[in-house]
Amino acid sequence: MTARGALRRAVRDLYDQSWRLLILNTLLGFTAVGIAWAALHALPALLLGLLLGPPAAALMHCAITLVREGDLRLADAFEGLRLHWRRGLALGALAGAAAVLTVVALRFYAGAGPSAWPLAMLVLYLALLFAVFQLPLWTLAILEHEQPLRRVLADAGLALLRRPAAWTGLAVVLFLVNLSGIAAAVLPFLTLTIAYSFLAAARFALPRDPTPEA
Repeated sequence: MTARGALRRAVRDLYDQSWRLLILNTLLGFTAVGIAWAALHALPALLLGLLLGPPAAALMHCAITLVREGDLRLADAFEGLRLHWRRGLALGALAGAAAVLTVVALRFYAGAGPSAWPLAMLVLYLALLFAVFQLPLWTLAILEHEQPLRRVLADAGLALLRRPAAWTGLAVVLFLVNLSGIAAAVLPFLTLTIAYSFLAAARFALPRDPTPEA
């Protein structure tokens, strides 16, 4: 499926299961805002991002279930949390550590004078690349939950290398979707934009679309 097709089908998925996804997305969104608020007061609080892992894994499980089966129950969220909470913690820890390292490195190189600014740009580029990498990583981490994490990391890297432009384009669109929600108000960001991002990533990453195109 193309990135455009994944984005379009995710809108339909969101409409069909909006109230269930609203509950799940709001819980995850409030957790994310709380961690962001704490990080503004103490940079090490970014490490609390690992706490986002289990609910994010449960939401991705729900997105994959909806894409593959065409239906979703709230019980699927509890099942996803039971199955994937350890993997969610691992991915959350990875993302939190990357965020802390990025902020620390940017501060260091940006304040080291003009000669170090190219290194600051390199750090920023690698951080953006890592952000794009999260889309295939989280999807495959749940889809291939029986595989060791190192295998999933390799598979996600290969998926990104096979379609770098498509994954980057999808990431940019989803970033703008979430940014528009934040710009409109905090509440839209806490409702459906994260769930939409997960659905679009699942639609794009799954090997085939089992439901017919409308």
